[in-house]
Amino acid sequence: MVYDARVTRDDVERILGEMITAQEAKLLTLARRLVSHLTPEDLLNPHDFVPLVESAEFNYEDGILAGLRAARAALRASCRTA
Repeated sequence: MVYDARVTRDDVERILGEMITAQEAKLLTLARRLVSHLTPEDLLNPHDFVPLVESAEFNYEDGILAGLRAARAALRASCRTA
């Protein structure tokens, strides 16, 4: 079997998308343990919910999501300038 190590920007975009989707689901599950009635839209403003603000675990996972989104934005920006 021959392994082709070439990865395209589309591959990276797809992988980042999958990682973001998984992290969003993980974050929503965690948030709902803290505030049971949360919706995905509520996570756009987590500072509106004191239990989320006070949770180190939530803030860590939210930071992971922010990093993944930033990586995707950087990839997309580099595609426009290349």
